[in-house]
Amino acid sequence: MNTDYSYLIFDLDGTLVDSVADLTTSLNLLADELGNPQLSPDYVRTIIGDGATKLIKRAFGQESYQREQLFRFLDIYGEHLLDQTDCYPGIRELLQSHSADRLALVTNKPHALTLQLLEGLEIAQHFKVIIGGDSYPQKKPHPLPVQKALQALGATAEQAIMIGDHHTDLYSGQGAGTATCFCAYGLGNSNDLTPTCIAHDSTELLKLFPGRQL
Repeated sequence: MNTDYSYLIFDLDGTLVDSVADLTTSLNLLADELGNPQLSPDYVRTIIGDGATKLIKRAFGQESYQREQLFRFLDIYGEHLLDQTDCYPGIRELLQSHSADRLALVTNKPHALTLQLLEGLEIAQHFKVIIGGDSYPQKKPHPLPVQKALQALGATAEQAIMIGDHHTDLYSGQGAGTATCFCAYGLGNSNDLTPTCIAHDSTELLKLFPGRQL
């Protein structure tokens, strides 16, 4: 199987970092303010991946959703997004083994929070391109963010692979014409899509995409 791709495009939550604990903390602080019951980390794990708006709707019910809840959540999360979140094992080594000119990040997390998280973890410098869920009119699973990442990298779709833990990543990559790698260790599911390759553990990514020798 060929995994010798010149350009790597990564998802963030559930792919590069485990953010479940801090997202759970932030949702539960908002739940306290709303008078809602607490959410378990296991439940929060199942509702991550489609952006902050859908996260709030799934957490507290679409029928009671108000945009003020979203803004309040983003404020709370901005204060807690680095409490426990860290890179999965092997991720820092993976990023260090590739030139930043060939790496992009495409996430549905808001761009400002994405930058805050990447800078806090000291990995922002590894990406030439960082695209958030609010960077363009469409977010994953639409192909537009991946298409924009390819343009910014100066890459063709055939040269690149989209790497993520959720079917939104697979749909977005396939729609843009890239290969796809499903991170089965993450938070999402493949929705029965067939990726180009699968990483069952985060450390497998360095074996699939070794880059230069450290």
